[in-house]
Amino acid sequence: MKGDPGHFGPETMMWKVNKEITVLFGGARALLMHAAHPLIAAGARQTSFYQRDPWKRLIRTLSLQNSVTFGTKEEANDSATRINRLHEVIKGKDEITGKIYDALDHEQLLWVHACLQLSSIYFYENTVKKLSDQEKNQYHYENMLSAELVLIDIEKMPKTHEGLKNWVIKKSRENNYLLLTDVAKDVENIIAGGPVPKHIKPIWPFIAFTAFQTLPPEFKDIYGIKDTKLKRLILKLNLIILKSTRPFLPPFFRLIPPARWAKQRLRRKPNLKFSEKAKI
Repeated sequence: MKGDPGHFGPETMMWKVNKEITVLFGGARALLMHAAHPLIAAGARQTSFYQRDPWKRLIRTLSLQNSVTFGTKEEANDSATRINRLHEVIKGKDEITGKIYDALDHEQLLWVHACLQLSSIYFYENTVKKLSDQEKNQYHYENMLSAELVLIDIEKMPKTHEGLKNWVIKKSRENNYLLLTDVAKDVENIIAGGPVPKHIKPIWPFIAFTAFQTLPPEFKDIYGIKDTKLKRLILKLNLIILKSTRPFLPPFFRLIPPARWAKQRLRRKPNLKFSEKAKI
């Protein structure tokens, strides 16, 4: 008896991309992109999540993606429902811009979704292998289910991965669309070397450097990141090392835990629950 493959399964692009441990680097990059949006930052400020437990905010950014991708359908739907209920109360008037923030607003939800998707694809292509336009669009199409689960109106979404990327670039170039708020500064400090769990601390400088240096130019400007030839060379070498060593790593070091658990559920432990395993 095989276990529930969930909404996707081993043959999908969602599994193919999201299972790679180097794609987790995209979580740090996406968090920096999220925080640069003042209305996303306003919602985070309301919950005081960064101040109380900044590391958990990064994990939560990735946990929904992993649950939806690798959990059973029931687990994926339950995770989305919990997030949606949390978002219901996150709304108000931003004290910095004077604009209304609402965690269930389509554009704000899409921003969070898009930044994570773009970061995941970026790191997959630069640490595993290049994807064809068809493969990236297939990932985009599959990931629209994830978007729909968290109440994004998929009818209003760009229809291709490139379209989603262009939407983020266009928005980020609008006047004051991105701002270095107090929350953005907090996230910058967290990524730069804040309270990181002991088991990941030795490699965190490597992850942090890569997250900062792979940001699009508009975001680098917000965070005041200087782009130099030396930094570009170090980044290039980092990505080459990741890509060249990957084929020689055993699954334990190459695949994220949720992907390994999902394979166990399909092959020999059909009753294995995502929620019963240790957190990332």
